[in-house]
Amino acid sequence: MNKPYDLEERTFLFAKECRIYIRTLSKTASNIEDGKQLIRSSGSVGANYIEANEKLGDKDLIFRLKIARKEAKESKFWLRLLHELNPDQKTLSDSLLFEVEELRKILSAIITKTSK
Repeated sequence: MNKPYDLEERTFLFAKECRIYIRTLSKTASNIEDGKQLIRSSGSVGANYIEANEKLGDKDLIFRLKIARKEAKESKFWLRLLHELNPDQKTLSDSLLFEVEELRKILSAIITKTSK
């Protein structure tokens, strides 16, 4: 799938795909709780990126971008847990793990470029 260049759209699609992935998992206690955490953090990546774009100044922009990056790292943690505990769904989680790492790298690059 070609990823959109628009980062707002890309972070939205990441959050959406995480929700679709969670629906495929068995309803164990750990999947439910880890899934809830993934829902929160994956949505926060995009929400904080959108807030960063409000441009209330460079300091606020960098602060929001760092939160978005932190949420991407957290999403990766929950995805890794779910990935390891649900080997039957590894195809879906593999692509999500790849995408969250790409988002983290993009956010880091924007932070570095904006900080200069």
